[in-house]
Amino acid sequence: DTTLEGPAELPTVFREGGVTTEGNASGIWDGAAALGMASEDYAAANDLQQIGRLIGWAVAGVDPAHMGIGPAPAIRDVLEQTGLGLDELDLIEVNEAFAAQYLAVERELGLDRERTNVHGGAIAIGHPVGASGARITAHLLHALRREGKRYGLGSACIGGGQGAAVIVEAFN
Repeated sequence: DTTLEGPAELPTVFREGGVTTEGNASGIWDGAAALGMASEDYAAANDLQQIGRLIGWAVAGVDPAHMGIGPAPAIRDVLEQTGLGLDELDLIEVNEAFAAQYLAVERELGLDRERTNVHGGAIAIGHPVGASGARITAHLLHALRREGKRYGLGSACIGGGQGAAVIVEAFN
């Protein structure tokens, strides 16, 4: 139970006078996620229902001191690889390690909040370390299917200065 002012009163976690607190950082939560990938031929031969396909993926590195911005170059790379533009993506999921980290990526790329993290990101639902990439991708495919949409982008920063991004197509 809190107020709008409550999180601003929390102590900062990385340095005195910083902006990251327990109130605007993702919690480390238990969780599991799995993705199964198969060719169309294998899925048909084994009576597997495919819910989507991987269109492209990219991993990029940045100066480790700026690890949170890693999704931005990875997203740029996967967009170039696939020939798609941000305006062609129906939904976008960007893992929120911290609010400031997400806002930097949003600002860098000009992300549309109406299409990004539409069910809440890791700050709202938790960050199951080791499973976040699979969780983001599975959630993205299910959200696209529920809304009758086609293309989605999932991305996350990775400690040490990396970022990863995928573009998927949902089958409806």
